[in-house]
Amino acid sequence: MTELATLARPYAEAVFERAKEAGKTEQWSSMLAFLAAVVRDREMAAIIDNPKVSDEDLIRLLLDICGEQIDVEGANLIKLLVVNGRLTIVSYIARLYEEYRAEDEGYVDVTIASAFSMTKAEQKKLEAALEKRLDKKVHMNLEVDESLIGGVLVRAGDTVIDGSIRGQLQQLAKIL
Repeated sequence: MTELATLARPYAEAVFERAKEAGKTEQWSSMLAFLAAVVRDREMAAIIDNPKVSDEDLIRLLLDICGEQIDVEGANLIKLLVVNGRLTIVSYIARLYEEYRAEDEGYVDVTIASAFSMTKAEQKKLEAALEKRLDKKVHMNLEVDESLIGGVLVRAGDTVIDGSIRGQLQQLAKIL
């Protein structure tokens, strides 16, 4: 995974700089997310990996599938990725792009797994605490994971805050 992220980084940086320059960061987020979804599709992956499919045919197929979901610059990115044999890293490009965008706009995407669904009041309280701790605006993605037993597990980029009962039990087991 690290190697793929390394390959994706220059593309993500270039796309982000171009999107910021053109004032189209949100549009590029949508385009990259759509393209990543197309490439992740099982049937599409089989076509991408098929050596009998020429680059021109693959580009044409992708442009037809994407249609109006991408603009001219997005089409140019598709062509560049296909010609360079890098189409399979588009998910990494999209993820890195979102990290650059979040950093630039001063927010962080946070995934919160909790043992039970949270009320709006609990969500607001947790959001305020995370914004204070991370010193950034927080965009929360909530998930329910019953295996946590209780508490929450917070992931913000490379930062993990394990406030789950399962995590506390694992730490206690290590100590004992």
